[in-house]
Amino acid sequence: MKLGPRGHVKAAELFSGMGAIVLGAGAALMLPEWLRAYALPLLAGGALVHGLGMTLKVRLELRDGPPLWWERALFCLCWLGLAALGLWIAVVFAAR
Repeated sequence: MKLGPRGHVKAAELFSGMGAIVLGAGAALMLPEWLRAYALPLLAGGALVHGLGMTLKVRLELRDGPPLWWERALFCLCWLGLAALGLWIAVVFAAR
């Protein structure tokens, strides 16, 4: 399967995103006591930045044509995950 220019960009974005996830997980494992006080603001801020960046990317890509079905499904699934994370943060914050 040969990737076109758009496919190469997608592959690079996936590679970058996976690296960011591993980096965040590593930091969370190495610095738990130091970061614990900032956990909820970091989660909320990260979710906000990710959601905005993801939405901007989708809107910019609409210039190239409609998204593929699996791109739309992943976008919706990600927003569902972000909503669940937001609900969890609200519950944890309210329980304090």
